[in-house]
Amino acid sequence: MKKIHYIILLLSVVLSSCNDYLDVVPDNVATLDYAFLDKVGAEKFLATCYSYLPDFGSPGADPAIMGSDEIWIHAEDSYYSAYTGSFYAYNIKRSQQNVTNPLSNFWDGGYSGKNLYIGIRDCNIFLENINKVGDDLEESERVRWIAEVKFLKAYYHYYLLRMYGPIPIIRENLPVSSSIDEVRIFREPFDDCVDYIVQLINEAVPDLPLEISNVATDLGHITQPIALAIKAELLVTAASPLFNGNTSYSDVVDSRGIKLFNSTYNENKWKLAMEACKNAIDTALLANHRLYVFNDTRYTLSDETKRVMSLRNAFGQRWNEEVIWGMSKNTTANMQIISMPYFTLNDVQSSARQPILSPTMMAAEMFYSEKGVPIDEDISYNYEGRYSTSAAKDQIYYISSGWETANLNQKRESRFYANLGFDGGVWFGNGRYKDIGKGTATETSWIIDAKSGKTSGKTSSMRYSATGYFAKKYSHFESVSATTSGTTYVRMVFPIIRLADLYLLYAEARNEYSGPDAEVYQYLDLVRERAGLDGVVESWATYSKYPDKPQNKEGLREIIQRERMIELAFEGKRFWDLRRWKIADQVLNTSVKGWNVAGTTAIDYYNVITLELLQFTTKEFLWPLRQQSLRVNPNLAQNPFWDN
Repeated sequence: MKKIHYIILLLSVVLSSCNDYLDVVPDNVATLDYAFLDKVGAEKFLATCYSYLPDFGSPGADPAIMGSDEIWIHAEDSYYSAYTGSFYAYNIKRSQQNVTNPLSNFWDGGYSGKNLYIGIRDCNIFLENINKVGDDLEESERVRWIAEVKFLKAYYHYYLLRMYGPIPIIRENLPVSSSIDEVRIFREPFDDCVDYIVQLINEAVPDLPLEISNVATDLGHITQPIALAIKAELLVTAASPLFNGNTSYSDVVDSRGIKLFNSTYNENKWKLAMEACKNAIDTALLANHRLYVFNDTRYTLSDETKRVMSLRNAFGQRWNEEVIWGMSKNTTANMQIISMPYFTLNDVQSSARQPILSPTMMAAEMFYSEKGVPIDEDISYNYEGRYSTSAAKDQIYYISSGWETANLNQKRESRFYANLGFDGGVWFGNGRYKDIGKGTATETSWIIDAKSGKTSGKTSSMRYSATGYFAKKYSHFESVSATTSGTTYVRMVFPIIRLADLYLLYAEARNEYSGPDAEVYQYLDLVRERAGLDGVVESWATYSKYPDKPQNKEGLREIIQRERMIELAFEGKRFWDLRRWKIADQVLNTSVKGWNVAGTTAIDYYNVITLELLQFTTKEFLWPLRQQSLRVNPNLAQNPFWDN
C-alpha cells in the first residue's frame, strides 16, 4: 500500500513528513489509504480532527481560566501540578510569558498548549481524502462531516488569531516536493485572516444540522447555531479596539513590507458583527436554545434559591438548553476537584479535593449590589464601609442569619451568591438539598465556615482558599462527598458559548454601531431579568449616582462590559474581553487581594491583605512567537514589542 506524505506545517520546522503522526489506524499502519478505506476509518479521522480542540475549562490547559485575574492560588506548589498544568497558564498573569518557551503555546505546542497547526493540517488531510471513502458512507453524512471539518479548520485559525493576531493561513497542505522557500510561509494581514475564517464558516453552515438529532452519540458535534455563534464572536473580536483602529500596531510589517494590521478604524466592522450576532441568536432560538431556568421538581425551594440555581446551573447543568456549544470532553473534572470547599471534618481528613482555586477580591467587588448597579455607584450602598463587618439579617437564603461577615458580602445581587462561596455564606446542594431552615441538620443547606481552623478554612499550609472565597459555579450541585468513599463528581460540560453570551455580544455590537436604543436595552435586560434585576435604564435612573449613564454610547459601553464580566464570570471570557477591549493594561496593573484567611475571629479575618502585585505591559495583548520558530522561518515577523 502506497503511503501518502504531506508537509507538517508546524511553522517551527522547515520541512518534515507526517507519516508517523496518525493514531487512528489499527496496528500503527499510518497510511491515509487505510484511514479512508471505509466509513469506520474516516470517522476515526474525524474524531482526530476534533481532538485538537483546546481543553476549555481545564484549569491547567485553558489560559483563560487560570490566566485570568479572577482566580488566585495560595502557592505555586508542585503538589498541585497535576491539576494546574504545572502553573503554565497561571503564570501568564504573573508576567512570565516569554519568547524562549512561550506559555500555553498553541503555535508550536508545549507548556500546556496544543499545536493547532497540526490540527489544521489534519483537517486539510480529511477534506482532501474524504471523497475516497466508498458506498458505506452515505452522501448526507459525507457532506455533514465535510462541513464539520471546515468549521474546525476555521475555529483553529480563529483561536490562533485571537492569541497571535495575524497568522499564516493554511488553505491546503503542501506536497513533500515543496522547496524550502515555499514552506517558509508568511503571516497574513489580520483582516485577510478574518475574511478567510468567515468564508470557511459560511461554506460550512448550510450543510450543518440545526439541532443534534441523535443525542446519545452526537452531542458536541458542530451545528448551525455553534458555527454562527463563533462567527459572531470572531467578528465582534475583529471590530473591537485591539484590532480595529489600533495605532499601536500601525508600523508592524513583514519582510515583504506588507502591513499586518490595519490601523484605520472601520465602523462597518461593528455592523457586520451586529448582523452576525443577530443571525446567530435567531438561529439559536430556532434550534430551541433558551436562557436556562432551574425547575427541578425534586426540590422545594424558595424563589431566592431557585434564582441562584438558575444562574449557577446555566453554567454547570450538562447540556442545558442555554448551552450552544459545550466541551464534550470531561475537562471540568479537575476544576471541581480544586474548587469545591470542604464541608465536613471527614472532607478535611480524607477527601482528595484540593480547594485552592480562589476568586479574588476584585471578582467579589465586581458584582452589582442588590439594586443592580455597581456598588461604588449605588446611592444606598455603603461603599466606603464595605470591608467593615456587621451581623447579617434579612438575607437568610444567602447568608446565615446573625453571622458576623463583611458588608461586602451583604445586599448583593443573586449572581454574587450563585458564583461565590464565602465565610457565613449559604451553599445549597453538594449533599444537602433542603433550603436553609428546612429539614434536619444534615439536610439543610451548608453554611461555609472559612476562618482559620474551621471546616472550610485554612487548617494547614496546603489545600485552602487564599482569598476566603470559593468558586461555587465550578462545582456541580449534585457532586457529593461520601463518608468513606471520597467525592462523587457529577460530570459537567464546560460551555464554550451560551445564549446569554450571544445576547451580550449583540448588545455590545449594536451599541457600538448605532448607540443606545430599545433593542440594546432589551437584550441586556433579558440577561438581567433572570438575575432578578430591573432593567438597565430603570436601575440606573433609580439607584445610581450616574442616572443618565445608559443614555449614551460611552456609558452604556461600560455597563455592557461590566454585565459581561458578571454574567460570564469564571467562564474564560474576561481574559479575552479585557484584551480585545484594549483595557487590560488599565485593569490588570493592580494588586491581588483577599481576606486574611489566617484569622480565627471576625476581627482578624476581615482584614484585606495584598497577595501579589500584577503587572501587564503592552506587548502582552498578543502572544509571542517562539524565538526558535523565527530562526527557522525568518519570514515570520515577531509580535509587537516582544523583540525588546
